Amino acid sequence: MENAVEARELVKTYKVKKKQGLFRSLQENVEALRGVSFKVKYGEIVGLLGPNGAGKTTTIKILSTLLLPDSGTALVAGYDVVREPDKVRRNIGLMLTIEKGFYGKLTGRENLEYFAALYGLTKQKAVERINYLVKLLELDKLGADSKLFEEFSLGMKARLSLARALLSDAPILLLDEPTLGLDPPSARRIRELVKELAHGERKAVLYTTHNMFEAEIVCDRIILINKGQIVAEGTPNELKERIPKLKILNILIRGGNDVKPMLETMGLKYDVKAEDNGILSVKIHLRKPEELLDDILKMLVRNEFEIISVKIEEPTLEDVFIYFSEGTK
Repeated sequence: MENAVEARELVKTYKVKKKQGLFRSLQENVEALRGVSFKVKYGEIVGLLGPNGAGKTTTIKILSTLLLPDSGTALVAGYDVVREPDKVRRNIGLMLTIEKGFYGKLTGRENLEYFAALYGLTKQKAVERINYLVKLLELDKLGADSKLFEEFSLGMKARLSLARALLSDAPILLLDEPTLGLDPPSARRIRELVKELAHGERKAVLYTTHNMFEAEIVCDRIILINKGQIVAEGTPNELKERIPKLKILNILIRGGNDVKPMLETMGLKYDVKAEDNGILSVKIHLRKPEELLDDILKMLVRNEFEIISVKIEEPTLEDVFIYFSEGTK
């Protein structure tokens, strides 16, 4: 079976109360998901990328059987999340809010032993698995065996939460903003481990985030979601190539003659800005800067400019998200 997760036209609406004056409240429907469909294969990391309130956590909760969809279907490991919730749960590792569900007066290891018992692991299997995870996530170096959970730093709590998600060695991981609020070293370790699990152990990973940088470095494929709707899907490079935004050829130069007439004779759209030490920053807007780069550099050299640096700036994932989200406003 190729698809680990398959969502088909998922719809979820919440009823919320909005205050009207001091004593009145009005009930209002909020559409969290509006026909969400996507697939996740084994061995890949799919990022569900969007702002807060876009529908990311609602999607994770439906796939993990914590919420029922109003309509649509979802299959996890081939099992229906509504009709076969027990089978779904046996095939997933779930990471939601990193501080919830743990016991403050237990050590990190004791918390893991408790959850291993809940998951039905034998005592021997639990010891082996916990020893492996404590070492894998470097919790042993951080004092997980002796420190109480209430004494853990946020980074330690995140690592313990991921360890709990990995206890049963499930083939599918649902990770909801696993690096939110973490310091850079802890966030980096989580990202590295997620990539090892997907690409090394062939686990399927659905990874929600609102961090554009994180999505680009972690995910094989990205699903952009906004206001409960999927607005675009593809690899980071595929998404960037789909937007009609020009690339920027950024050249730093010094000396030479007036550069503006030369750029105008080539019919280029440009911006020139003076920097420190007599350096000029020349930004040229092009669809395919690689095709004209050689001619532009030769022109600058002929006119006695010293070329300090050359860089091509491509559209960012933030540009992509803004472009595709305009249709959901």
